[in-house]
Amino acid sequence: MYGHSQPNFSPVARAFRRQLRNVEGGAAVAVYHRGELVVDLWGGERTDDGDPWESDTLAMCFSTTKGVVSFALHLQAEAGRLAYDEPVATYWPEFAQNGKAGVTVRHVLTHSAGLHRLRSVIDDAEQMLDWDYMVDALAEQPPAYEPGTRNGYHALTYGWLAGEIVQRVTGRSLVDVIADDVAAPLGLDGLFLGCPPEQRHRVAPLQALGSTFGVGWMPKPVRALQMQIGNQLGRGLSFARSPINTRRMVNALLPRGIEDVLISPEIMDASIPAANGFLTARSLAAMYAVLAGEGTLGDVRLLSPERVAEIGEVQTNRRDLVLIIPMRWRLGYHRLLGARGAAPAAFGHFGFGGSGAWADPSRDLAVAMVCNRGTGTPVGDLRLIRLSRAAIEAADALE
Repeated sequence: MYGHSQPNFSPVARAFRRQLRNVEGGAAVAVYHRGELVVDLWGGERTDDGDPWESDTLAMCFSTTKGVVSFALHLQAEAGRLAYDEPVATYWPEFAQNGKAGVTVRHVLTHSAGLHRLRSVIDDAEQMLDWDYMVDALAEQPPAYEPGTRNGYHALTYGWLAGEIVQRVTGRSLVDVIADDVAAPLGLDGLFLGCPPEQRHRVAPLQALGSTFGVGWMPKPVRALQMQIGNQLGRGLSFARSPINTRRMVNALLPRGIEDVLISPEIMDASIPAANGFLTARSLAAMYAVLAGEGTLGDVRLLSPERVAEIGEVQTNRRDLVLIIPMRWRLGYHRLLGARGAAPAAFGHFGFGGSGAWADPSRDLAVAMVCNRGTGTPVGDLRLIRLSRAAIEAADALE
């Protein structure tokens, strides 16, 4: 393990050291408290050849990227370019097709637009590499339910929906908005959508991942059999009106061929804003430190305190149709998972494979973790939860 941790935050360092011993691959964790970087640690192996994780190693972070896209969208609201309760079609006219004229930006941010389906929308995950194809396909889709009446995790579609709104109101690519409006003002060198060619030597290649749904990087005949079983189970659960519907989960999370796309070299050239952020823990934590600090980090103010308060306000306590549990969606962020009620004001976004980050404005505390090997649910695994608890314990001890 390398880097530094202030003595008051030694519980985080101890938890991270244990994780490096118990999980193959590598990882990094960063914590900001009261605007100061108090934990900046990394360790483990970046590659299968044993190359060490470095201080500037980039990891592809799956759904954790959605938190970055949401931040970029909130910057546009802060600048007066959009309003949360305005129809998406105000900024993206083609989106109004098939009953979506009343879908608002808030519906997108709270995963209540009814557009979680993807497997039934595209033929192959390779189409995810084509931005224009994806936004056109989603613009044509009818919502699965009346927008605003339910919440279903837009696991992959969220990125194109929120990202296209940003592109329409700025006239720039989402890649450039993240680079110029988020990373540059904060001086961050590890916050990318896709990965620029000149940065690829820093990337930690993805290692084999497992999944709660039993679908990971495994032989294709095995994947096909498990998918068939999952679909049959899903039909039975749908007939019984069970809140657990594996077919809905598969539709939202697993378009055909997703495994091949996520490990292909082309993933670095594409913009998949719900899946292919290349991030360092240090940069990700700094972005969330802006939210923890009511819009400010150091001398840089990106959001007003009022904006941060609105972002962090719980929008719904409903059970999520895709993830089953109530996520207490904020505007683009979910509750701090696994905190056992210790941080009700905290919000962030976790991702499959273990990465994630969150901010707690009530403590002026932000935590981020990235890695290249993990298991767990579509919204992380136990490692980030344990690091989060340690960070809360340390921050509270200072009070």
